[in-house]
Amino acid sequence: MKNSLTKTDFNFPGQTNVYHGKVRDVYSIGEDKLVMVASDRISAFDVILPKGIPFKGQVLNQIAAQFLDDTKDICPNWKLATPDPMVTVGIRCEGYPVEMIVRGYLCGSAWRAYKSGVREICGVKLPEGMTENQKFPQPIITPTTKAEIGEHDEDISKEEIISRGLVSAEEYAILEKYTMALFLRGTEIAAKRGLILVDTKYEFGKSNGTIYLMDEIHTPDSSRYFYADTYQELFEAGKAQKQLSKEFVREWLMENGFQGKEGQTVPEMTEEIVQSISERYIELYEIIVGEKFVKTENVDSLNARIEENVLNYLQNQ
Repeated sequence: MKNSLTKTDFNFPGQTNVYHGKVRDVYSIGEDKLVMVASDRISAFDVILPKGIPFKGQVLNQIAAQFLDDTKDICPNWKLATPDPMVTVGIRCEGYPVEMIVRGYLCGSAWRAYKSGVREICGVKLPEGMTENQKFPQPIITPTTKAEIGEHDEDISKEEIISRGLVSAEEYAILEKYTMALFLRGTEIAAKRGLILVDTKYEFGKSNGTIYLMDEIHTPDSSRYFYADTYQELFEAGKAQKQLSKEFVREWLMENGFQGKEGQTVPEMTEEIVQSISERYIELYEIIVGEKFVKTENVDSLNARIEENVLNYLQNQ
């Protein structure tokens, strides 16, 4: 297996803080910039799995960079530059404490809740008689709180977000508008590539009075895609959809008795499992971007390469 980047510990000029997230490490530079490193860590059920996935960070960072460029006419976004295949430098924003999740189809955690009898998610009422992977009459927004490390995101309604003062009513209306417009654009781009954008999440923040789209967008870590050409046939047959997303990782974990619950142990991640996950990420990149994925084969050290590229960028600003 190729080396994977699972840990960083940089000290860039002007660095004021560092935040190690589930899969990304974010370095604050001065008062107004962030250096976000997309590691090869992978998480599921809010748990960081024990092995990294080669090229995953590069895939996520490059897909996000492409979609940020493709949607900048819809709303401002935080991206300034991508000095390394695994790094995005952007505007430092004060993030809203909610994630805007938009769903076009009933699947994943929403289907699991629906199957158990739930008919309302995040204040959104769901029609009776739906089946797994069925398209909603129109996309729905089901926000979650933005959890701290080690905690689980929690579903929350629009009304509760506003009543708790997490986001003002005026700004939430803007977040809703941006969310739906971004989802529509992502759906259109996916359709051109023979895919269906099933659901995704967006994160927003504010800097100097402007609301920005932050973080990644339309990657397999934040989104779910179905193959369009097999969707209807599989749906009518009640079979699992052929999909490109991280759901297959969750399914593998569940099949092996792990859902992130107390007392459960992550199953062994064999070299074959790690390789297959890496290949699925690369497959999504090539389909959604429409270009061959160019592996940045390891130099002596991924950390050294990233540090050199970021330093070069910062010194030329």
